[in-house]
Amino acid sequence: MSCHTAPPLFLGLMAGLIAATIAQDASAQEAVYFEYDGSFDDATFAVENTIIGRGLVIDYHSHAGDMLNRTAADIGSDVVIFDQADIFLFCSAAVSRRVMEADPANIAHCPYNIFVTSKDGVVQIGHRTYPDGPMQEVEALLDAIILEARDQ
Repeated sequence: MSCHTAPPLFLGLMAGLIAATIAQDASAQEAVYFEYDGSFDDATFAVENTIIGRGLVIDYHSHAGDMLNRTAADIGSDVVIFDQADIFLFCSAAVSRRVMEADPANIAHCPYNIFVTSKDGVVQIGHRTYPDGPMQEVEALLDAIILEARDQ
């Protein structure tokens, strides 16, 4: 048996491809933020009510800000990332079916989420961005939920 090694040019091309993929994935995780004129509690209440009011079920309500603040000292940090931050995870059966019929790989984006953050008196509601194509229907749904919640 012989042992084969990859030529340096091939290894260089593969490293470049991996780096490009990582950079593309990082840019795909951008987020859209909307300012909220009110308190954090009012924003979370409005988002929750809007999601439920559209007949959607919240699968999980994460209190990410509490966790980050509670564990900071445990890992040797004194940085306050958010004063408060919550994330609502949910799905729409109708929208999910359409985007996954268009491309079954879109399951990777489910469930969808909307986050609410507060830092130094600034409250924001947002969501991550999604790839062009069928997932823009999800992004439009999230934008509509957030805008409706802002108007409450």
